[in-house]
Amino acid sequence: MSLLEVRNLRKAYGALKVTDDLDLTVEEGEIHAIIGPNGAGKSTLIAQLSGESLSDGGSVRFADAEMMGMAMHRRVRAGISRSFQITSILPGFTALENVATAVQARTGSSFRFFSPVDQENRLNDQALEALDRVGIADRAFFRAGSLSHGEKRQLELAIALATRPRLLLLDEPLAGTSGQEAERLVEVMHSLRGQVTLVLIEHDMAAVFSLADRVSVLVYGQIIATGPPDIIRADPKVRQAYLGEESAGAGDVAD
Repeated sequence: MSLLEVRNLRKAYGALKVTDDLDLTVEEGEIHAIIGPNGAGKSTLIAQLSGESLSDGGSVRFADAEMMGMAMHRRVRAGISRSFQITSILPGFTALENVATAVQARTGSSFRFFSPVDQENRLNDQALEALDRVGIADRAFFRAGSLSHGEKRQLELAIALATRPRLLLLDEPLAGTSGQEAERLVEVMHSLRGQVTLVLIEHDMAAVFSLADRVSVLVYGQIIATGPPDIIRADPKVRQAYLGEESAGAGDVAD
């Protein structure tokens, strides 16, 4: 069953077409990776789907409801959440407080910055649940600014999950992580399979082909191919577009 249907999506900056009549379908429960060379429009697409950037035209249907023209906070309430290339956390707050503020935003509770958010047990419980899902419940009372880079990425995932999304948009979640940190994050994403639908932009091809049920290739603002990882990996058209040449090393799509 399709959870997200994108048709003829357009976004231009002056004469530059960043998203050019793009079509994309994401099935309920799948991990769907979007790959492509630098400048292909991947982050712009995520921004359009999340409502961070308004589109020039086309259709974005989520759970049979039209999202075009809908503000980002309304899309979050509808069930779409996202993470960013650069971590977006409150470094002076604890990990628990960071996640609890996301729970507040989802539930519509008032923000009382002069009254510690961790006094509300209901928010605490939901925040701890999200931290546990990403494997850093033991860091709940650490200041977010003191966490390692990989732990900050896990915290950002917990913040997104605290909004209880049906669709989670991940923009380079492994960016800047070490090998061990990346492995932990991949494990977390694997654990979310079937619980949350994921749309993933990532430059780590090993992670992409390990995680994705389907892969879409974005080039010059258009999806040129979609399919299972093995089919995409072997597609000569994809290899040429992605690498800018006719051939590459056996079996690998480089970035």
